Amino acid sequence: MMAQNVPAEYVLDPTDPRAPTLEQWEAMSPAERERVVNALPTGLPIETHPPEGDLHRKVKQGALGTLEEFFRRAGRRVYLSSELAVYYPGEPSFVPDVLAVLDVESHDRMRWVVAKEGRGLDFVLEVLVAGDPKKDLEANVARYARLGITEYFVFDRARSRLYGHRLAPMGADTYQRIVAQGGRYASNVLGLDLLIDGEKLQFFAGNAALEDSDQMIARLRGMMDDVLARAEQEAARAEQE
Repeated sequence: MMAQNVPAEYVLDPTDPRAPTLEQWEAMSPAERERVVNALPTGLPIETHPPEGDLHRKVKQGALGTLEEFFRRAGRRVYLSSELAVYYPGEPSFVPDVLAVLDVESHDRMRWVVAKEGRGLDFVLEVLVAGDPKKDLEANVARYARLGITEYFVFDRARSRLYGHRLAPMGADTYQRIVAQGGRYASNVLGLDLLIDGEKLQFFAGNAALEDSDQMIARLRGMMDDVLARAEQEAARAEQE
């Protein structure tokens, strides 16, 4: 529990940017809150958040594109983002690879500030390629559970392993491991199953595999090739006639 004598004054430390504590936030006027939110950095220093190359990027983009298309078609209001700075009150900021928040407006954001949005994250996916495995597999497990993030998944691409975590019932701040059923890890938050297919992360809705962006592009290209081939055949037939 935070001390009750926390001063209302708030100073942003550029070396350790944090959102105000709840006590500080509640003592601010709307204009002060807006100024503070706009001052919060939109990313982390490269020293603490180094890039991990194309393999890392492709997994994130594929997962994000798949989920965006699925929820768009389902007509469900789900905010999805990748590499977005997240600020819990008084906590060090972090930048998840993929995040989801249910039943909120999905307009563009520069950062997710929990006090402003009125709620924290529901789902986080981290992709482990070349970083420190202890960060994703140990430190984040404890931290994300303490922050109340309902589900946390880690895709260890190098080892083709998937780890799923869900908050224990009755408001506990610890995770329980999600046990795979037939190779699938159920996400109650997304209403989808996650599965490792070779070196790829696949999402399933029931028995239907969801297309990622690469698969969708390949399918559309195939359709376009068919259309062009038929057009050429018709043109050749018309010329002969």
